[in-house]
Amino acid sequence: MTASQSRSCQPKQLDAGSFQPEISSFRLHLAAEGKAARTVRTYTEAVQWFAAAHLRREPGRAGWGDVSKQDVQRWMAWLLGRYSTAYASNQFRALQQFFKWLAAEDEVPDPVAGLRPPHVPDKPVPVFADGELARLERACAGRSFQQRRDAAIIAVFTATGIRLSELAGIRYDPDDPRRSDIDLWQREITVRGKGRRTRTVKIGHDAARAIDRYLRVRAQHEQAYRHQLWLGVNNRAPMTASGIYQVIARRGRECGVGVFPHRFRHHFSHTWLDRGGAEGDLMELNGWTSPQMLRRYGASARSARARRSYDRIMDDTP
Repeated sequence: MTASQSRSCQPKQLDAGSFQPEISSFRLHLAAEGKAARTVRTYTEAVQWFAAAHLRREPGRAGWGDVSKQDVQRWMAWLLGRYSTAYASNQFRALQQFFKWLAAEDEVPDPVAGLRPPHVPDKPVPVFADGELARLERACAGRSFQQRRDAAIIAVFTATGIRLSELAGIRYDPDDPRRSDIDLWQREITVRGKGRRTRTVKIGHDAARAIDRYLRVRAQHEQAYRHQLWLGVNNRAPMTASGIYQVIARRGRECGVGVFPHRFRHHFSHTWLDRGGAEGDLMELNGWTSPQMLRRYGASARSARARRSYDRIMDDTP
C-alpha cells in the first residue's frame, strides 16, 4: 500500500465545531427536498469534512462568511493528492450545493462561484463481452432456493439495468397487488429511484419466467410474509443492497466474470442504443432527468456503430 493509499484509508474528521449549525440546516433542507438518505449523508459529510479538516485549522476562519475561493482550491488540491479525480469532483459538487444554498439563505458570499470541478476524464463504459452473461446464468442453474433467487436477480438486472438500490427495494405481496411492485402478466416492475421518483420498467419473457420460478420457492420460505421480494438463504431475513452486491460478485467469481451490479446498467444502456433504441425512451427507462448520463452511456454505442459503418462504407471489395 502506498503512502497515498494509506492516507485515504484513514477515517475522516467530521467534527465541524462552530460551522456545524449551518450544516445541520443544510441537511434539513436536503431532506425537505426529498433527497435520498444516501445523498443527504454524502453531501453533509463532505461539508463537515471540509470544515473539520481544513477550515478549523486555518486562522481567521470564525464562520462561513470567512471562507474564500482559495480555501476551496487548497482543499481540492489536497483531495486530488490523495484520492481519485472522480472522488474529488464529487466532493466539490457537494460543497457547491452547500454554498449555493447558504448564499440564498443567509446572503453569505459564495466562494465556489466561478470555480470549476476537477476534470474527470472519460473512461470506457464496461459492458459484458460475448458469452459472459450466459456464464453468469449457468452459474445459477438449478432448483434450489438460492439458485433460483440468484438467477432471478441476474435476470432482472440484465433485462432492466435498474440500480442496485432499486432492485433491493422491490416489494412483493401475492395477496394485494397494490402492495406489490411486480406484474408478471404485463411483464412490468415498479421501482423507486433517486429523489423517491417512481417509474415502471419492462422485463422480457425470460426474466418473467425466472422471477416466477423464484416466487414458487419463495412461498416455502419462513420469511415469505415479508413485503421485500428478495429473501436470504436458510430462512434468513430479506436481503439488503449490500447482500445483493455480494451475491453478484460471488456468482461472477464462480464463473470467472468480473461483475458488479452497475455493470448491468452500463450493458443495458449500451445494448439499447446499439440496437437503435430511442434516447428519450432510454432516459425514461433508466430514470434519468438530465441528458448528461445519456451522453456518457451513449459514447460506447456510438463507437460500435462507427466501427460497423466503416466496414460498410470503406469496403475495398472491387
